[in-house]
Amino acid sequence: MDRQVAAVKPKVEPIRWVGDADGKLILIDQTQLPLELREIECRDVETVWEAIRSLRVRGAPAIGIAAAYGVTLGLQLPALEEPRDFEDRLRQVTQYLGESRPTAVNLFWALNRIKQTAAALRGSESCATIRVALLEEAQKIHHEDREICHAIGRFGSELLEDGTGVLTHCNAGGLATSEYGTALSTFFTAQDQGKQLHVFVDETRPLLQGSRLTAWELAQRGIDTTLICDSMAAQVMREGKVQAVVTGADRIASNGDAANKIGTYSIAVLAQAHGIPFYVAAPTSTFDLTLESGNEIPIEQRAAREITHGFGRQTAPTGISVYNPAFDVTPASHIRAIITERGLIEPVTRENVARVVRMSSENERSS
Repeated sequence: MDRQVAAVKPKVEPIRWVGDADGKLILIDQTQLPLELREIECRDVETVWEAIRSLRVRGAPAIGIAAAYGVTLGLQLPALEEPRDFEDRLRQVTQYLGESRPTAVNLFWALNRIKQTAAALRGSESCATIRVALLEEAQKIHHEDREICHAIGRFGSELLEDGTGVLTHCNAGGLATSEYGTALSTFFTAQDQGKQLHVFVDETRPLLQGSRLTAWELAQRGIDTTLICDSMAAQVMREGKVQAVVTGADRIASNGDAANKIGTYSIAVLAQAHGIPFYVAAPTSTFDLTLESGNEIPIEQRAAREITHGFGRQTAPTGISVYNPAFDVTPASHIRAIITERGLIEPVTRENVARVVRMSSENERSS
């Protein structure tokens, strides 16, 4: 009997560029979801920096894409006709954007691609021509991410059988990328294939990216979804309602240790205790082979008010000490497989990570 697939609402573009090299960047303001779908118009690099820092745009791939476009905005100055002035401004803009969020490696990966494009043209092309080339490189990064997300979905959906109960943490969907996402791409692709999943979504405290963003995206797609508090994950697993966990990642070390939104490590420990496979879905651009292990991943510390005054209401004693790391690191030993656009890394070993990431780099060079 044919399975009826739920009606899917039109895709929402989280990031889009309008116009030529003198154009503008449009972002969905994720801080306003799920109650309001509002867009931000970015016409200068400062607006992009603020959007990244304040989580108006978030998710490692989306941050990288926004930063790449942000460079184009930062170079929209009328006085940048002399090569030296242009190079100085490019250096200032890329350094400035790199300071917006330190953990997401895609940010630096995208900025390095932009700088390499400029370096390849330096001395042979005019500043105006280089500026157009940098916009084209940003658009290429954007387009590639769409293809990567769909490839991750194809590999990841093979791990999920029809009727699977699956848990996810934070938001690794279209809002965090260019379209389908990473972790959520596995769910969306499974839906495209006619499979029915039941997805349990952690709220993801303290900023509730799970309840505000992931639950919203899944509802838009008509996927059977249940929202739970982070502390309920163990009980849901104990009751046998979850057969797999899939999350995203913001940076992955060369040994496979993966940094993701705070609380992910707890979920991985619980999954291991209950014999449930824990999967990480991420593009190869999220790997940082310069890091030996997750101990070297920089962990962003965020403002105390996110905890003491969550969403504008004080919920803690005045002056109380607060520790607010934005991410934690899940050891490779807790990860069943990493789902990439080049296939699965399973088991998660240093050798397998290097093989898949290098294969991706070689394909990029050949294209």
